[in-house]
Amino acid sequence: MRKTERYKVEGSSSLWQIYKTVSFWKVAKCFIVIEMARIMPFLSVKNWMYRTFLHMKVGKRTAFALKVVPDTMFPERITVGDDSIIGFNTTILAHEYLIEEYRLGDVIIGDRVMIGANSTILPGVTIGNDAVVSAMTLVHRDVPEGAMVGGNPMQIIYTKEQREQKLTEKS
Repeated sequence: MRKTERYKVEGSSSLWQIYKTVSFWKVAKCFIVIEMARIMPFLSVKNWMYRTFLHMKVGKRTAFALKVVPDTMFPERITVGDDSIIGFNTTILAHEYLIEEYRLGDVIIGDRVMIGANSTILPGVTIGNDAVVSAMTLVHRDVPEGAMVGGNPMQIIYTKEQREQKLTEKS
């Protein structure tokens, strides 16, 4: 189960009421920083931009590939541990705007996590240390430490123990 805070709205859809929930200037700043970082070829500069301007918690030697899109409204709710790789064109969401409510949730990505290209991570999800998320996965619930997951809907392909066993068999 994802851990999100739910906020009811009345009248028009929650997205129509966006600037009642987040400042226009914050969204504009985040959008500009994210668009610049999406094409930034220097990983250390990209991480500095995320930490400095978006207040994301980004670990040491974490690599955001080309075209990654962190949340444009609540990027400060994203934490990525050390030595993780976020694959090409991945989207990390910390918000959901629905018809009658909007939801916010922290996204926590552990250390040494590999997230494949074109994946989408929904708000309120924790991805454990040493986990692997295959390409094009919709991460809609927590990923256990060391597991390999994939698909839409996301399923566990290997548990930590099964992955370790496969690695020892190959040695």
